[in-house]
Amino acid sequence: MWSTTSRSVFRRFVGAVAVGVALAATSGCTVPVDAVAGISVAADGHLLGVMMVCGHQIDGATLYADSDDVNKQVTVGSWTADRPLMPGLATWPLDSPAAGWTATRSLAPLTAKTAYALYGWTKDNSWSASSISFTLADRDRLTAGQVRYDSTSDNGDESAITVSIEEFKAAACQNT
Repeated sequence: MWSTTSRSVFRRFVGAVAVGVALAATSGCTVPVDAVAGISVAADGHLLGVMMVCGHQIDGATLYADSDDVNKQVTVGSWTADRPLMPGLATWPLDSPAAGWTATRSLAPLTAKTAYALYGWTKDNSWSASSISFTLADRDRLTAGQVRYDSTSDNGDESAITVSIEEFKAAACQNT
């Protein structure tokens, strides 16, 4: 037989374990987002990476074939900035050498009907950029001066939108 004291201690213990499990489950170990990645095109149609750094820094960017299965994500390009990107806008061509950038993995040919995602990162995993998913058809709808990026609404819904570079600079950091 359990005494009343033992039951209350046991209940508190179970309650504490339940709270601990709930906290552990909801406190993911993700890299905080403090930049927004996007894509654009140059006047000649070449694909550009676009990065709006909001408050800290970003060291580079990676483009991968997007997949819900992490084991099937394949890197198709990766770039490291010669100096950390500080708050503000940065753009660079993804398919050719660019001043201030080193291609740590040159861009592989992109194919139709494949979804790609571009995101930014820091070498020490202290900060990241939200990613943008796109297909070649999405790229083909862009004109020079436009940026496609994932915008987050006030209620937390994300959707890809296309805006002018000026609108991107003004709005991208509002929900990071």
